[in-house]
Amino acid sequence: MAARSPDHKGRYLYAVIAGAGGRNLETPAIDNGALYTISERKISAVVSDVPNKKLRPERRHLAAHQSVLRRLMDEGTPLPMAFGIIADGSQAIRRILTLNQEAFQEALEHVNGKVEMGLRVTWDVPNIFDYFVNTHPELRAVRDRYFGTNREPAHEDKLALGRMFDNLLNEEREIHTEKVEEILSGVCFEINRNPCRNELEVMSLACLVGRDKAEQKAFEKGILAAANLFDNNYAFDYNGPWAPHNFVDIELKL
Repeated sequence: MAARSPDHKGRYLYAVIAGAGGRNLETPAIDNGALYTISERKISAVVSDVPNKKLRPERRHLAAHQSVLRRLMDEGTPLPMAFGIIADGSQAIRRILTLNQEAFQEALEHVNGKVEMGLRVTWDVPNIFDYFVNTHPELRAVRDRYFGTNREPAHEDKLALGRMFDNLLNEEREIHTEKVEEILSGVCFEINRNPCRNELEVMSLACLVGRDKAEQKAFEKGILAAANLFDNNYAFDYNGPWAPHNFVDIELKL
């Protein structure tokens, strides 16, 4: 049986997994607490006790949360919960499982036998604006018209040049992303786009991939095939496997 603890403590929710029956998991939880499951019908919540009802997103807490998810990935594919979900007690966890039973089961079936892989492509250039000026004659012409004289360009001219650069940047991103997705769609169940975090980022993709070795190898070959379409001004970086954060979209009923 899973360890029991006083209900005045909060229950921190890491993930939901398939299967019933309470059990202890030999993985350190947040603040080195005991990790265990609470079950309701065909699914279980992976939780640990926390003394407070709020938890700061400190590095040690985030690291412990991810460590638990990596441990669960050894057994199967969990439904990862966002950081910071704390229920009032065991009964509150069971209520969450009951109210969301159907949604959890559908999501577990959806990601069963799969993992998330990430792909980040960046422009590997010293200065992204200079690179676009050199590769887009129309941008270079506008730059020279506004900045090629001895006069200080007007504020409106600077804004116009910036808008043109942004438009070209986004057009290039769209073209390159579609090119990569066309290749990876044959080795992925799903592909989700994440927002680019800076100007140098071309794309950030979350890929739902089969978890067995053959499917992982096929994904790696797909990455290589996509990378071969680009020159040395682009860098490809893929990572994983991860719990499928980008493929679990459940609005919890509480």
